[in-house]
Amino acid sequence: MGYLFFQTKEVSGAFNRKLNDFKASLGSAIGKGENITFADQDITHLLKLQHDRISRKGLEFDCETYSRDEGKNRFTAGSCWQDAHYESTVCFHSCGIKRNVKKDGKKKYSDDRKCVLYETITDVVTGAHPDNDPFCCPNCGAVTTVAGLQDGCPHCGTRFQMDDLFPKVTSYYFLEDPGMTKKEFKTGYLVSYIMVLITMFILGFILKREIGFYIAAAIGSIVIAYFLYVYYLLMKLIVGAIAAAGKMGTAGSRRKFESRMKRITPEFSYEYFTSKTLSLIKTAVFSENESELLFYEGEPLDPKMKDIIDMNYGGALGCKRVREEGNFVTVVTKAYFDVLYASGDKVYFKKQIFSATLKRRTDIPVNLSFSMTKIACPSCGASFDATKHKSCPYCGNKYEITTDDWALAELKYQ
Repeated sequence: MGYLFFQTKEVSGAFNRKLNDFKASLGSAIGKGENITFADQDITHLLKLQHDRISRKGLEFDCETYSRDEGKNRFTAGSCWQDAHYESTVCFHSCGIKRNVKKDGKKKYSDDRKCVLYETITDVVTGAHPDNDPFCCPNCGAVTTVAGLQDGCPHCGTRFQMDDLFPKVTSYYFLEDPGMTKKEFKTGYLVSYIMVLITMFILGFILKREIGFYIAAAIGSIVIAYFLYVYYLLMKLIVGAIAAAGKMGTAGSRRKFESRMKRITPEFSYEYFTSKTLSLIKTAVFSENESELLFYEGEPLDPKMKDIIDMNYGGALGCKRVREEGNFVTVVTKAYFDVLYASGDKVYFKKQIFSATLKRRTDIPVNLSFSMTKIACPSCGASFDATKHKSCPYCGNKYEITTDDWALAELKYQ
């Protein structure tokens, strides 16, 4: 497995197009229940659960992502890892997110947050990607394109997994960005200059100054506004750093846990574990009945979690404890999220910490492309969707998720 933490490069061609298509369709998938482009089935299922939650609460949820890099829409490739079959790369891009929540036509919440969008795109190690080539559905024989089968056959609805359907987005999250683009800095500075200039002119009017004062004020405000704006940004950065101080304790746990897991399974990566943990937490939260989930083994969730309508990774996932017993490893994590709640007639934002306990077998290698929507029964070999069935619908054999993936043993508020 390889990592490229500091060797970054711009993504181009079909990969960049798919990353941008995913970004563009994310808002309509959450708010309107439309298909999400180039996403794997786990993300597709998760977004459907979130949309259903929003709909049940009678809310209108408008979400828009927009580029902050002055129309470039170019993703940058960062860290990557691979096993014998697949390679995953984390790609990032500066963007903004506008969210508006209404109920009965009345606005209940709105925000506009400057973020960095991280998408993990997974590809087969070798081979071409004939997205536009004609392809016959193995189930009904209808002709479509390879890209058209990303979300299942449009004619019969059959879902299946094939290497030639890659690359696909296998995880995503937003992180708040304290930095600014050149355009954002110029806009902010202009506002600062206008405010200082107005203040100086009002002061000159009160003191009944001559025209020379106003000319000097117009010139001097250029410098004064610059230093005031830079000071404001510095204070904002310091306040943000203080607010995020609690997350710093998670940094060392990452390295220790990853080193420990690599001795058990060499293809393990903390990026994969983070993506998997976030996905399991969000799926459990947005599910109408978490006890029916194949991967959840804990007690009923706090009823307050049923009021969550949107949640995004807060930038830190720490490992509080790691325990090995026989062929199983259990990890207690501390996960930070930015959460949007809808309770009664109120919609509000809150930074939330979750305690999530995960476990899995250590004597079976990690399958980086594993999906709960396409499981092969070890008893009869039939394929089924584990988001809908805990046991094989053909032979009745109970499927043990820890054989192939992590299970969520407990989820509660910190």
